[in-house]
Amino acid sequence: MDFKQIQELIKIINKSNIGEITLEEKDFKITIKQKEDHITQVVSAPSAALPTYEAAARPAGAQEPTAEKAKPAAEPKAENLIAIKSPMIGTFYRRPSPDKPIFAEVGDDVTPGKIVCIIEAMKLFNEIESEVSGKIVKILVDDASPVEYDQPLFLVEPN
Repeated sequence: MDFKQIQELIKIINKSNIGEITLEEKDFKITIKQKEDHITQVVSAPSAALPTYEAAARPAGAQEPTAEKAKPAAEPKAENLIAIKSPMIGTFYRRPSPDKPIFAEVGDDVTPGKIVCIIEAMKLFNEIESEVSGKIVKILVDDASPVEYDQPLFLVEPN
């Protein structure tokens, strides 16, 4: 079993309700288990393009953050944006190693197949490719942050 097959197997397990699977071939054995405890992620600032529940949690009479009111006029409309989502649970990294350049920045053009980040899951570093063509307008996750399955990572304005 090669690395790509193991990655695909992890993706399939993450999308299913299977808790654990063990595969055995001649001199090779692999066991994949899903975590049972849920990861809770705290986001410090809400994204304008995604629905948030921060306003409901704000105490009565508290004002909305001023950073939200000072939006640039040239910001693309949220309806036109496509999210690149995490295909698995893991840790999000914007670069392959600390001394290498970042995969994708705001304003960069992406095409299907272009690597935009890496997600580390179970000591495996999985390259995440864009499935859309367009321009990155927002990065929704901080470097070295935990991410959940299907969590939006980037917002892309399609070409």
